[in-house]
Amino acid sequence: MNQQISVFASGTGSNFDAMMQDEKIADSIVLLVCDKPGAAVVAKAEKFGVATLVLDPKSYPTKQEYEKVIYEKLQALEVEWIFLAGYMRLIGETLLSHYEGRIINIHPSNLPDFPGKDAIGQAYRAGVSETGVTVHYVDEGMDTGPIIAQEQIEMIPDETEEQLKTRIQAVEHRLYPNVIKQLTQNVTEEL
Repeated sequence: MNQQISVFASGTGSNFDAMMQDEKIADSIVLLVCDKPGAAVVAKAEKFGVATLVLDPKSYPTKQEYEKVIYEKLQALEVEWIFLAGYMRLIGETLLSHYEGRIINIHPSNLPDFPGKDAIGQAYRAGVSETGVTVHYVDEGMDTGPIIAQEQIEMIPDETEEQLKTRIQAVEHRLYPNVIKQLTQNVTEEL
């Protein structure tokens, strides 16, 4: 029996797309949560027939009130796992306390290097010899939770930041679905 999954995203949804291309994962995704009304990922979810919960955090007096609405929807749908896919907000205590050890994030760097926003740009401008992709558990910090999987990506001289981003996303779109299946379905595939 598949465990119910919710994906949280804020932008274009390229990782959401990659998840939906894998039937074993797509069948388990019951809700897309988005904090940016009008984000491209919402239209993608609707195209795939996935229920959406689109909320503007500024419409709520506190982060707790915002997350309470999300939590109630997750409970109604019996969601067991939350996978962040370009969700640009820190998860607060309301969700962390109910989903401890079951909120996972993907980040486009070799954590602990380059946490937070624009990790690809940070790595590119720093002139490092390699960067990567990290899948990790979410805790109260910004990209500080225990690492589940990591893959290094060598920097290529004279590569543009956009070319680097394309290579990083290709790794994300392979690595994240494999980790999701391992966690939710005990499927073991080569990472």
